[in-house]
Amino acid sequence: MAGRSKRHQQTMISSDTLFGIFLTIQTGVGFIGNALLFTFYMYIFLILPHQKKPADGILAHLTLANALTLIFRCMPHIIFSFGIRPALDDIGCKIVLYVQRVTRGISLNATSLQSTFQAVTIAPHSCKWSWLKKKISALIHPSLLFFWVMNMVMYSYFMVNIVARGNVTHATCGYYTQICRVMSCDHQGVVISVSAIFIQDLFFLFLMAWNSVYMMTVLSRHHKTAQHVRSRTSSSRSSPEHKATHIVLILVCCFVFCHWSNIFLLMYTELIGTRSWQLENINNFISSFYPTIVPFILIKNENRISGMNFISTRSRVFSP
Repeated sequence: MAGRSKRHQQTMISSDTLFGIFLTIQTGVGFIGNALLFTFYMYIFLILPHQKKPADGILAHLTLANALTLIFRCMPHIIFSFGIRPALDDIGCKIVLYVQRVTRGISLNATSLQSTFQAVTIAPHSCKWSWLKKKISALIHPSLLFFWVMNMVMYSYFMVNIVARGNVTHATCGYYTQICRVMSCDHQGVVISVSAIFIQDLFFLFLMAWNSVYMMTVLSRHHKTAQHVRSRTSSSRSSPEHKATHIVLILVCCFVFCHWSNIFLLMYTELIGTRSWQLENINNFISSFYPTIVPFILIKNENRISGMNFISTRSRVFSP
């Protein structure tokens, strides 16, 4: 009996280690992709401003938030998977969880803003809200600033009662992770904070869904029109915008899938009444899938990434 228990424990350790290796690869690939794409957008802003596009600001914030999400969300799970127990104090725990939550909110906001921008871009001039075409570019950066402030304020209250787990094995209020737990129960404050977060998520998810339906409607109408109009010039002129629209639709679908899968697993965990770290690992993998895949989806639509651009610009910068 003891031998069977020992073999079962070794299997569990081997499974955790295997998950840690897999999550390390996923985190590394995703972080490198987001970091490189963020560097590319900074390169465009600072070195090649004439090549800047209105949506570059949104995508720069999205890739930055995704890179931070992967590091602050996945690293604790990777460390624990290899049997290491980091000695984080309360401040360290608050910082890790706070950055996780804020960057997750920014990822949601930026994806929603990108879908809104693309929907406005491809809207026909006869549309009632086509007047936004000229103004939406000027609204991008103020909107992004508002999103950062909103998320930082929204999650600041949530972080007040979060402390390091230490040697505590059971959370007092039902919320805990491998490194953090809730210190005290303020049910009224928790309800207000969770309600604000839920309303924000629901609003931006609804906005993404509405934008997606609208963009698919516009693409469907254009496809029907293109069947009657065989002009090669017309087709080539509209293809870049339609390609960008398809990329945005893919991003929205990936985000919605990961978000609702995350919610489903959390609800299932609450229903069964016990915390399974194996289920937590699956949830963490699904949550990290979106920030991992985003840069590679965006690269498909980025024609400015070229070694010749970097080489020619470098020669101009360093030439006497």
